Amino acid sequence: MLNSRFTRDALKPHQPRGMGRGLSLAVLVHVGLLIAIAVGVSWRSRTPDAVQAELWAAVPQTAAPRAAQPEPAPPPPPPPKPAPKVEEAPPPPKPVPDPQIAIEKAKQEKEKQENARKLEEEQRERDKQEALRKEAQRKKQEAEKRKEELEAKRKEQQEVAKLEAIRKANLDRMMGQAAATGDARSTGTAQQSAGPSASYAGRIKAAIKPKIVFADELASNPTAEVEVRAGPDGTILGRRLIKSSNVKEWDEAVLRAIDRTEVLPRDVDGRVPPSLVITFRPRD
Repeated sequence: MLNSRFTRDALKPHQPRGMGRGLSLAVLVHVGLLIAIAVGVSWRSRTPDAVQAELWAAVPQTAAPRAAQPEPAPPPPPPPKPAPKVEEAPPPPKPVPDPQIAIEKAKQEKEKQENARKLEEEQRERDKQEALRKEAQRKKQEAEKRKEELEAKRKEQQEVAKLEAIRKANLDRMMGQAAATGDARSTGTAQQSAGPSASYAGRIKAAIKPKIVFADELASNPTAEVEVRAGPDGTILGRRLIKSSNVKEWDEAVLRAIDRTEVLPRDVDGRVPPSLVITFRPRD
């Protein structure tokens, strides 16, 4: 190789010796670097050999057993196969209802509702009648109670009036006996006998009858009785028809004649009775 190099060097143009050495050295460095890189890559790719060393100690010791290499994990079980899909059987078709049965059922339901409504109305009517009966009974009891109260009050008033009349009669009798002028057979209670004389009625009629204006001709002779009230001086204070003659024109003519009279004549004793009943007939 040296001869070859020398031959090439002889053939090449002459170059300075220092430049040739630097170039060679650079090439060698690059080649060495490439080799080192290749060796390093090859060394890292190989598994290093196991090295065992013995340790010495003052006390004999037994080495621990080599750690067991973990067994590879078993492969996972295959996934279970999906269960076959069971198709559900379609539901049986619904039975078609009979229209006649539905009509009969609706009719029965309607009759049932109608009967229930009638029963409810009858019950309301019975309740109403019962309420009316109780109300009528209550009013009847209240009316009977009021009637009994009024009857009791009337009886009480009558009893009071009766007692008052007895008391007054006794008082008048006692006062009359103190200044009485009647004989021993007299049954009155007044101090003295008093009343119109037998001729007083004629005097009254004589004062009133000329003032009666009545032109009708009557087949009968009807009677009209009139009560006349007068003051002590004879002034007529009022008159009242107590018995009609059934002839309206005659009754009204008598009452108008009394109103025209205004004052009654005095009796023989100079007095005028406070009240007297006078009878009037067309043909008296």
